[in-house]
Amino acid sequence: MTRTHDEQQPTSASENPREPSEARQSPPGTATPDLPSAPFDRRVDARLLLSVLATGLMSFGGVLVETALNVAFPTLMREFSIGTSTVQWIVTGYLLVLSVMLPVSSLLKRRFTTMSLFVTAMLFFLAGTALAVVTPVFAGLVVARLLQGVGTGIALPLMFSIVLDQAPFDRMGLMMGAASAITALAPALGPSLGGLVIERWGWRTIFAALLPVMVVALVMGAASIRQVTPIERVPMDWPGWITLSCGFTALILATTTASSAGWTSPRVLGLLAATAVSLALFGLRMRRAANPLIRPGILRSRVFVLSLLMVMLIQFTVLALGYLLPNVGQLSLGAGAFASGCLLLLGCALGVVLAPSSGWLLDRLGPARPILTGNALVLAAVLAMAVVFRHAGMATYLLLYAVFAVGQGLCVPTTITHGYAAVPRGLQTDANAAMNTLQQLAGAVGTAVATTIVAASQRADPVHVAAATTTGAGRVLALLTVITALALGCSLGSLVPRSARESTPSIATTAR
Repeated sequence: MTRTHDEQQPTSASENPREPSEARQSPPGTATPDLPSAPFDRRVDARLLLSVLATGLMSFGGVLVETALNVAFPTLMREFSIGTSTVQWIVTGYLLVLSVMLPVSSLLKRRFTTMSLFVTAMLFFLAGTALAVVTPVFAGLVVARLLQGVGTGIALPLMFSIVLDQAPFDRMGLMMGAASAITALAPALGPSLGGLVIERWGWRTIFAALLPVMVVALVMGAASIRQVTPIERVPMDWPGWITLSCGFTALILATTTASSAGWTSPRVLGLLAATAVSLALFGLRMRRAANPLIRPGILRSRVFVLSLLMVMLIQFTVLALGYLLPNVGQLSLGAGAFASGCLLLLGCALGVVLAPSSGWLLDRLGPARPILTGNALVLAAVLAMAVVFRHAGMATYLLLYAVFAVGQGLCVPTTITHGYAAVPRGLQTDANAAMNTLQQLAGAVGTAVATTIVAASQRADPVHVAAATTTGAGRVLALLTVITALALGCSLGSLVPRSARESTPSIATTAR
């Protein structure tokens, strides 16, 4: 990766008085950062929109493949003569690489130019996509997904960083919502589109169709991405990265193993213990290192921490429902794979439409109304599912999930923007890294927990699979009701000032 600026020359900190002190000062032990030649004029122009779209398409592609391949598991098992535990590695491996790449995104953003990061991410993603089209063996497909994970792990936080660095403060909510909508579209299309494509043309077509889209995104990004933030010569925190990677790897392996072995199996308990030890060591490293992987200053903001917890709880619920409802459709209600996948389509489409609208509401009305309204809709929808699950049909689940997705579209992008606003601008890349990393991990845990609960019910009554699946679904929905109630509590806590002198932050006030 190169460290040269795109269209901008370095200058001294004294010549850039509008740059916040956090960005001007080098961390201890580093050289003075290179700075842009003039303060950047924040505006919504064609280059900003194309930059967000180019990076967003890569993130979209990663999530689309992940959700579409879930439908392809039976096909892949037949074609490669493998079992369920083996085929899951195309998801597990992808999540492992993603969990390793996302925490380091803050350091990469500070150390390398946006253009070099984008091109590197795109080359990894294109290599993985091309390999998936031609590989004759399952191991090749796993390697392809690992390469795509590297690309997505760089591109996903890069998209939000571009918005945070370049969007006008009074339109930050709208732009963050629009960026969220790009990636939110993938779960809507993945299950239904994946089922249709696999049935008619085969699973390789999913990857083949992505290739021209990614080439267009590469050209688009190369023509539009610009450098507006300083480049710092920050050393890599290898001990911190290794301990955090070990912790996240152990957690993902634990959740994957728990879906078949149960949460109380010795292997799962050992992996969870390894997770706790690794994360504790990383916490100590954060406090003592001169240049930690993720700077601990983000944890001093109560608003950011509560916003982060809320987003994690909602992501846990989203992925749990994404697993649960299609399985209930097929195993309990007797619907086909395509029809069951479409249970999520209406809700996800509404969520995509509402994500930019929630940002517009944030810019106009402040964070409280969209966040609390969205949380209330999410809780109401999950509670209704938990009440009617024994008698609910396809139409009921379709409509209730649509209500859930409307609430998600209102509260999640707004909460992310609200949380970032509570962090000093010099630490927002760290906040972005933490938010994206923990979202992915929360989703993985949500899927694993839902899978484990449903599987336990099915093992208890293997003769009556439909009834057992319904029972398991009821238990999952009861748990998700508690989870969404906790999410509402986190939102209330982030919005209520501790004292009369403390006010709710906004992106604009943070900038000042």
